[in-house]
Amino acid sequence: MPHDARNTDSAWWLAAPSIPVTGLSGAEAKARQVEFGPNVFRQHREASLLRQYLSRFRNPLVVILLAASAVSAFTGAVADFIIIACIVLLSVTLDFVQEYRAGAAADKLRQEVSVKASVQRDGKLLEVAVSSLVPGDLIQLAAGDLIPADGWVIEARDFFVKQALLTGETYPVEKRAGTPAAGSDMQEAGNAVFMGTTVISGTAQVLVARTGAGTAIGNIADSISRPTAPTSFELGTRRFGMLIMRLTVLMVMFVLLVNAFFHRPWLESFLFAVALAVGLTPELLPMVVSVTLSRGALRMARRHVIVKRLSAIQDLGSMDILCTDKTGTLTEARIRLERHMDAAGKPSERVLELAYFNSFFETGVKSPLDEAILAHGQIDPGTWQKIDEVPFDFERRRVSVLIDDGSRRWLVVKGAPDEIVGLCTRYEDAAAPLPVELDAAARTAVQDQYHALEDEGFRALGIAWREVPRDHPHAVVDDESQLILAGFAAFLDPPKPSAASALAALRNDGVAIKIVTGDSERVTRHVCIELKIPVDGILLGQEIAGMDDHALQARVEAANLFCRVNPAQKERVIRALRARGHVVGYLGDGINDAPSLHGADVGLSVDSAVDVAKEAADMILMRHDLHVLHAAVQEGRRTFGNIMKYILMGTSSNFGNMFSMAGAALFLPFLPMLPAQILLNNILYDISEIPIPLDKVDNVDVRAPRVLDMAFVRNFMLVIGSISSLFDFLTFYILLVVLKADEQLFHTGWFVESLFTQVLVIFIIRTRGRPWHSKPHPLLIGAALAVIACAAGLPFTPLGRYFGFVPPPASFYLVLGAMVTAYLLAVEVAKRLFYHWQADWK
Repeated sequence: MPHDARNTDSAWWLAAPSIPVTGLSGAEAKARQVEFGPNVFRQHREASLLRQYLSRFRNPLVVILLAASAVSAFTGAVADFIIIACIVLLSVTLDFVQEYRAGAAADKLRQEVSVKASVQRDGKLLEVAVSSLVPGDLIQLAAGDLIPADGWVIEARDFFVKQALLTGETYPVEKRAGTPAAGSDMQEAGNAVFMGTTVISGTAQVLVARTGAGTAIGNIADSISRPTAPTSFELGTRRFGMLIMRLTVLMVMFVLLVNAFFHRPWLESFLFAVALAVGLTPELLPMVVSVTLSRGALRMARRHVIVKRLSAIQDLGSMDILCTDKTGTLTEARIRLERHMDAAGKPSERVLELAYFNSFFETGVKSPLDEAILAHGQIDPGTWQKIDEVPFDFERRRVSVLIDDGSRRWLVVKGAPDEIVGLCTRYEDAAAPLPVELDAAARTAVQDQYHALEDEGFRALGIAWREVPRDHPHAVVDDESQLILAGFAAFLDPPKPSAASALAALRNDGVAIKIVTGDSERVTRHVCIELKIPVDGILLGQEIAGMDDHALQARVEAANLFCRVNPAQKERVIRALRARGHVVGYLGDGINDAPSLHGADVGLSVDSAVDVAKEAADMILMRHDLHVLHAAVQEGRRTFGNIMKYILMGTSSNFGNMFSMAGAALFLPFLPMLPAQILLNNILYDISEIPIPLDKVDNVDVRAPRVLDMAFVRNFMLVIGSISSLFDFLTFYILLVVLKADEQLFHTGWFVESLFTQVLVIFIIRTRGRPWHSKPHPLLIGAALAVIACAAGLPFTPLGRYFGFVPPPASFYLVLGAMVTAYLLAVEVAKRLFYHWQADWK
């Protein structure tokens, strides 16, 4: 048996595996899954449906309300207790069912893009979920893979792993089969790989030793986990929660003090205050958010976007800057090798041969440039064999292979022209039998050669080599010196025909594109000219390296091209943009894109990306096309629009009514509405708003990014809520003075009036324009009409008597019709003035 996956005390890699390296059968894997558990850091046991349902009752307001009503039952008000309990039960059940269905739909989508592992079981190579790996599994790893468990390296071919997450080592380290000579330090474990680290190059076969919490990273997961900065949507919801909490506390304290001052029954007053707090709280907001986001995720899936983090839909809708590389996004990603020339600019088969050998023998993730070289033409490597390699990394920006043909041993280097030319001391000249010294004049002429290529839109690679002794066993970074420049390979990656229109659509919708690339500024500028992208400013990686965060924040706004940047600098650019108040998206698919994907408000990757990028992303584009992204942005804004409808409706209507109740407590000799009536009013209003996630969003709401602005919500609430309260007090006057209402008729009249105004004003608030120009969803219309019909008819039913209602006179309904019409017109005028004032203020 392998070492216990739950025991992390010893350096297990010092011992050789004690089981046959043949892989497991399906039955053995199932048995070990039971023994060791799933391969996750923290085992998340899904609570039963009953426990999930009961957890909804942990809301403090619900608990207080049920406890207070239970106390009232002991004082004789059993009917009130039953009514309140039934209403709370209905509200909680409604919330649970809708949110559970939304969560199930979202989970199903996430499983479609979950990271898989290649494992040998029953003699076959299978793709299985990473969570199902167990000790004893035999897995296959290749460049770009995220290592899914701790294990022994059984076989390896030029296998380099980046494990800085655990050891802090800057450069990738090579892993080989065999037991290390000595040392229990993880950095000395040359025969072992660790969960969470990344394969940079090569292939390997690994025997799983430990999984889940028993892995090295699982043992220290809490200490190395870095809390991510809250996204725009998360910040907005926190501020909204604080706004509601402050209003609720102030309103409840005011009501309790007033009732205490007038020596009213304390239990009844307390129940009224708590019911008031429940009425002011938009308790359906979590359900509306969950259902709206899950429906958005389903619609996005139909548009070829899989959502992994639901709240990212909201952030995508609020995104005003998209950072992306140009390859595959602005260009076709069908790169062709167009030229191969010597240092003097003359065609050279020698350069093609060296470039081909480098790409052929390299075992890292094949870049599009490697694929273009290999596809250009078949070159027989003959007796050349690879001895070793130094894999590509973004600091060196080059890759080297050590090859031997039986009589010579060469180091062949390919990389960014600036880097390669800087390492060369000689260059090949067709007119000279031997390499020529690369003096200052020759160096300038060579630089002019590849700069000219870049100005024409070609991506250039420098190709160089040097001969080393036959007994030189390994290639190391220090070998990349005193090189001989062979020449350059020039590649063409034409712009996508669809990119220009997609970029124009994104710009028209308020999303600025910032190109963040490792390519040269000359190539990037040429692509921008082709796509008619105005170049506002350019920042180079070497400039960014010399800036602190404050200086970068000052410069980052004015530039839209960031060239020759490494992954760490990409992340700094994103964080600088976020620090300036932007909502930033990042589109990446490479091994080193994970930090930038984590650092953005919304991380975007593609289905063909490496595991590391897909795991870090919030959304996966099933097609690498900006039109798909533009459609997703619009969907995100529709989702945001429907959530904002609920927030604006709930806060303004609830605030107006609850403020009216608190004010009425000052002059009424009785409670303006009984606690059970407040809760019934609240639940009926909530039912009328359930179809909001299905509602159509006006085109004006998807034309520009929007964030959850608390100042906007507060001001809207104060304007519309004040009008609502004004009409409530007018209702009080008519009920008390005109209709001479007693306590029961007052309760009935205001209950009906408040529901009519709350529900019908939905059709005013749901659109910025004229209500008759924006067609609501039929279910929203149906739910609203059903609720107001219920409110109008309830006082005439036996059930109405249980709530303390009495049938109003016919004259009340005539007055009600006039008041509701006047109220809706007043809100429509106020709404238009409010949005006009907002536009002028901005």
